Amino acid sequence: MSEKILVVDDDENTLWLIGTLLQHHGFEVVKTAAASEALELIRTQPVDLVLLDVMMPEMDGWEVCRRIRETTQVPIIFITAKSSVKDVVKGLEIGGDDYVVKPFDNHELLARIRTQLRRGTTERGADELNFAEGNLRINFHTREVSVYGKAVELTPKEFTLLSVLARNAGRVLTRSELITQTWGPEYGEANESLKLYIHYLRKKIERDANRPEFILTSRGIGYRFANK
Repeated sequence: MSEKILVVDDDENTLWLIGTLLQHHGFEVVKTAAASEALELIRTQPVDLVLLDVMMPEMDGWEVCRRIRETTQVPIIFITAKSSVKDVVKGLEIGGDDYVVKPFDNHELLARIRTQLRRGTTERGADELNFAEGNLRINFHTREVSVYGKAVELTPKEFTLLSVLARNAGRVLTRSELITQTWGPEYGEANESLKLYIHYLRKKIERDANRPEFILTSRGIGYRFANK
């Protein structure tokens, strides 16, 4: 069965171009130029991924993303002419999974779509993983995490990074692997961002962030999630 992609953009030419591109490569496409209709479509028919414009007259893409995230963790890729670092960071922090700047290369867009769809398939494996005799619980369906019986609030990016680590528990993951699976292949040099998010995660899930029990450093290589 073909993956279904919802394209949301108030520019009819962009809708036609992206729709034609996706259909040519075997995707099922649902298109709308209205933010309110996009939210209704998300509510009434499951889709596998959303391509979302930012600058729309009725409701901007930031708000649409926030509302989508209230009900589903479907992958969202922003497609927009807003190219500043501040805008990219904002898009990722509010729940977007990737950010493509117009004008874009068709091959790059397809690659990013496939990356997000593969990632979603991986995360749909086990619904829940437990570590340390159940003291660390990660529910991939509800995106809930609890540590020693206490719920922990994670940002979307923190949860994605934790998911990649936990799904590969016991195996050393290189920095490059973690960056590619968490941020995407185009962020290959984001080592400082990785270090920062590892720090954030340790503060939230470790009893002592300076003496981690779960997220272990493999010096000179990357990180390993303790399989215990």
